[in-house]
Amino acid sequence: MKLLFKQRLFSWFDSYDIYDETGNTVYTVKGELSWGHLLRIYDKNGTEVGSVKEKILTWLPKFEIYLKDKYMGCINKELSFFQPRFNIDFNGWRIDGDLFGWDYSILNATCQRIATVSKQLFNWSDTYIIDVADPRDALCALMLVIAIDAEKCSRRD
Repeated sequence: MKLLFKQRLFSWFDSYDIYDETGNTVYTVKGELSWGHLLRIYDKNGTEVGSVKEKILTWLPKFEIYLKDKYMGCINKELSFFQPRFNIDFNGWRIDGDLFGWDYSILNATCQRIATVSKQLFNWSDTYIIDVADPRDALCALMLVIAIDAEKCSRRD
């Protein structure tokens, strides 16, 4: 299953539309006014299905991931000098690849591919393709990608 992760232009807060391979909206991500990033994920019917919340007052960026209101795990930025690195406490997953260029894979504990993420060039807004091996992992993979994107935005602020 492929998801097209596209940032909305001219939005005051982080907002994204997530499309399937046929162009149908699968998820909508809406940023809210808060201390730190607060991104809520809605399904195509407008029902909130998850959120990514930045923890403030931490030495390095930390984002918590929730399915509905249930805490599922977090992602912490690690101190590194050349390549961005993250400590992921979420589903036993890890990241492998080039986070600078947005070409990386999400792997499970046994190194099987959950998803690959790549940046699509030559678009007006940030656009990424998330290729998920099992559609049941799509929402969780999307939330992990959103957390990494929010951390990148924190570096630019």
